[in-house]
Formats: sequence, structure tokens, C-alpha cells
Amino acid sequence: MPRRLSLKSVASKVNQARSDHAERHRATGLQFALADDIDFLNSAAWDQVTRDASIFMSRDYLRALRDAGPKEISSRLCLIFQQGQPLAALACQRLTLSGQRLVGNSDDGQRGDSDGEETRHGLRQRARRLLSNVGRRAAGGMTRRILLCGNLLSWGNHGLAFADGAEEQRLWPAVAEALYRLRSAERLVGKTDYLLIKDLPAAKSQSHAALRRFSYRCVETDPDMVLEIATSWRHFDDYLASLTSKYRGSARKIASTIEAAGWRLEQLSDLAPVADPLWRLYLNVHQRAAVKPVTAPATYLPALAQALGPTRFRCTVLRRGDELAGFVTSIKDRDMSVGYLIGLDYRVNEELPVYFRLLQATIADAIALGCRRLSLGRTALEPKAKLGAKPVPLTVWLRHRHPLKNLVIRPVLSAIAHNEAPERHVMKEVE
Repeated sequence: MPRRLSLKSVASKVNQARSDHAERHRATGLQFALADDIDFLNSAAWDQVTRDASIFMSRDYLRALRDAGPKEISSRLCLIFQQGQPLAALACQRLTLSGQRLVGNSDDGQRGDSDGEETRHGLRQRARRLLSNVGRRAAGGMTRRILLCGNLLSWGNHGLAFADGAEEQRLWPAVAEALYRLRSAERLVGKTDYLLIKDLPAAKSQSHAALRRFSYRCVETDPDMVLEIATSWRHFDDYLASLTSKYRGSARKIASTIEAAGWRLEQLSDLAPVADPLWRLYLNVHQRAAVKPVTAPATYLPALAQALGPTRFRCTVLRRGDELAGFVTSIKDRDMSVGYLIGLDYRVNEELPVYFRLLQATIADAIALGCRRLSLGRTALEPKAKLGAKPVPLTVWLRHRHPLKNLVIRPVLSAIAHNEAPERHVMKEVE
């Protein structure tokens, strides 16, 4: 029997709606500096706010993205001040994107274990994807201009930073106002249809609740797979020693199989001479992705290597003579290593465990970079779980510029399923 709403509860909801409407149309009283280029903003103020933020918000990275990133992306940046003191920074991207490219295909081909047997986890995932088909088809028909707070070439909170000591809860209305100002500034080149805040941690969703008052709606995405790096690990062999015998034996077999076929892992410092071969390997993987809103050009990785340097960027290739079977890149992001862009020769990968060997290389890179965690991203959840990585849920907050259309997209968002990582007990029990 449906629950009846009392007059008191109805009145409360009406009053709350009026209050939210008033807040959406009231300025915060803070000051905003908007720019199309990172070099147009006060560098000291930007560095002060982003000092403890992701490297993807550093001026070094943003310049490399500007100079060598996808041309369909246009950067939009903002600093928020109060009485001359910088409180928050936003790194946004503007582009035109189809809904199908945003939500991907309903069946990403992921199944259960690598032996081909479909597990109960895989069956649940298939059922969820089937139930979400209607929502995905609706989303797939949307081709709109988007202003995104974050980065389409990475995962994680790479679009928003608060100054040390700033009250985040109090600043969310200012973040909403900053996005409104950036959206309004775009009217000469076309109306922005959707505002997105990408990859906020789901664990802090309560602190983001203020966004709901500004008509933003939350949808959980596929999780980031994160491996904790033990302080006792000094080399890859230390990681292997931490695994249970089953997974340790499997990991060693992967490495020995690759080596027996004559392939060797090698670090590259200058990527310019091999930019095209690396890009072709990257495209092999990228073109198979269910969601691929933008494509990194061949100039992107060499520019990153030069901008970040060997202490913050590593590229590991699998080489046999002049042949390359694959590569993987790692970026040092504070105490986290990001297993970043990867590329494969799938003909070699069909015969040898190239992909798994490259995943192992990211662990060695994370240890060498002195990181405490390794972020492996939100694809191929099963093999990453077998490395010992655990899921960290992420959320996207979205709103349409038109209030009535916000009502339409809510059921679409709720219908979009996300993959869930399987549980794997990989590490030995700590006594």
C-alpha cells in the first residue's frame, strides 16, 4: 500500500524546493577568475590551492594537455577567491559529445573468470546490463555540448581542488556558481547543455549533498581498482612474496612465459622516436573500449614524458629486438602511482600473457616511484582483482541547464548500470 504524505511533509518539501530555487539564483559573494588557458591565471594562487591536489591539476600537466592533447577538448579554468585569498580551483573541459560515447555499450563483454566459466557475479552483471538497456538507449540519443569539471583522459577527482584549511561544505555553492559562470561565458559559441563533475569519491558523497540543491544528480560509475603498496616492498619480488601460493605461482608463470618467448621489459625515457608505434598500440586498446569520449593523439605521451620528467613519469615497453608487443605508462601522483595509458599488440597477446605482464610492470613502477598506492583504473576489473587491487567507488554529478529536462534524465541515470569488481583473496593473512 503506497505511503501517504501528510500535509506537513508536503509543505516541508515545497518550502525546501523554494529555498533551493532561491539559493540557485543567489550569488555567493565570492570572487571568480575565469580563463581559457592555465597561463592566464595567477600561477602562485593556482599552486597554492592545488599544492595537495592531483598532478593532473598541476600547471605542468595542464600545459602538456593544452599543447599535445585532443583538439576536440577546450580547457576552461577557474579560481575562487574570498577577499583576495584563493579558496578553490576548477579545471574543466568543454566539448561536444554523443550520449552513446558517454555511457558506452550495454554489454562490455566482461564475463566471469578467465577460464571462460561464467560466475554468479558475471550473471548478475549481465542481468543489470539488460535491465539498463532502455536507459542507455535514451542516453545514446543525446548529442550535446558538455562542460565537464575533471579530465576525460584520466579517472579520479582531477578537476576540483580546495585550499588547505578551506571549508569544503561551505564552498560547494561556490563551485556550482563557478560552473554556472563558465557555462554562461560560452553562450557566444553555443549553449552548454550538460554540466558534469567527474569522479568524486563515493565515500564522501554526503559532503557533496549540497550539489543536489543545485539540481545535480549523482550516478555511480565503475570503480577505480587500487592496490595498496606495503611499506616493506622494496622490489617486485617483495610483492610476489606477499601473495598466496596460488597467485604467486600464477604471477611467476606469467613472467617466465614472456621471458621464454624472448620478450623483455624495458624502460624508455625519450618517447619521441617511438611516438607512432606507441600510439598504434594504444589505439588497439582504445578502440575496443566501451566508453571512449576522446582519443589521445600521438603527441600526447611524449609531451607528458617531457613535462613530468623521469621522477614522475615512466614508460615500460615489452620489446624483442625491434618489435614492441605492448607498453604501459605510470604517473606519480603524490603518494599514488597511476597505471595510466596502455597499448597492446593483440596478435602477440593471443599467444602470450602480454597484458598481464604489463599490469605487473605497473606494480614494479609504483614501488620504484616510492608510492603507497597503485591506481589501475576502472576497466578489466577481474585481472586487476587478481593482482590484489580493491574497488574504490567513484561518482559523477550531472545536471542539464534546463530544469524540466533534469526531471527527464534522472530515470535515465538511475538505469545506467556499472560493473562491480569480484572479490579475490590474493594476499597472505598478516599475523
